[in-house]
Amino acid sequence: MVDIVEISAIVTAAGVLVGVVYYILEMKNQTRIRQTDLVVGLYSAFTSDDFQVALLKTMNLEFEDYKDFVKKYGSFSLETPVSVAVRKIVYYYSQVGILLRRGLVGADLVYEGMGGVTMIWNKLEPLIEGYREHAGYNFGMWFEYLCNEMKKREQQLTSKTA
Repeated sequence: MVDIVEISAIVTAAGVLVGVVYYILEMKNQTRIRQTDLVVGLYSAFTSDDFQVALLKTMNLEFEDYKDFVKKYGSFSLETPVSVAVRKIVYYYSQVGILLRRGLVGADLVYEGMGGVTMIWNKLEPLIEGYREHAGYNFGMWFEYLCNEMKKREQQLTSKTA
């Protein structure tokens, strides 16, 4: 026959098990909430007037390479409206690249919500590469990482539909 001590032990074990399951589910929910907040913040910054003006200014620039950029718009290191706009774009996409690399945002989410990453990278690549040589550090490396990941995602989607 089952005595009160055994019943108490079973109830305690069941209570601990329920508590562990609840904790695991709550942690998953909190992670999803944090990721959602992060993505909302990213898209809020992306759709802000300030960012959109910088993006349009950047995409309307005409230059062949870093030297041509400096000749037409001045030193990239100066605080000119053009340089500030370009750096704002590079830093933003670099931050997204870091978040993607660390697994804090998914490639699908970035791909679906921020179309045109590769187009912007292709526009700025000659400037970024030249500035890297000039400044001696890997400027925009996380932006480049983001672009490469978006290209991989595009290839995956293309191969699925083919």
